[in-house]
Amino acid sequence: MPPLPGARPVHQLEDRRPDPLPAPPPEVQEVLDHARLQQGDEQWRAKYGTRAGIEGTIHQAVAVTGMRRARYLGLQKTHLEHVFSTVALNLIRLDAWWNGHPFDRTRVSHLARLDLSRRRVTE
Repeated sequence: MPPLPGARPVHQLEDRRPDPLPAPPPEVQEVLDHARLQQGDEQWRAKYGTRAGIEGTIHQAVAVTGMRRARYLGLQKTHLEHVFSTVALNLIRLDAWWNGHPFDRTRVSHLARLDLSRRRVTE
């Protein structure tokens, strides 16, 4: 079968390497460095912790109740759906709190899971 027109030979494809990413302009790098320096501050961490909590609540609402899309048309029906979803989330959280189950399921990487299983076997 003849090669496609305009196709490169295989040896030319192997020689190509991706271009390195260009460095950002100095003013952009300055802003990034300043932002990274601020991240070590306790006040910034407290503010970010609040934001992370809010984003976690929004994620839970989307994952549990599917709040990204409304099932009904109309402002009143959509508002009622949001109220019911909020009540459901609060009941789920109350149940977890009353039964002593932490609701903050943090992601554990595959490598960390392997390490945890190895510790259980050796103990």
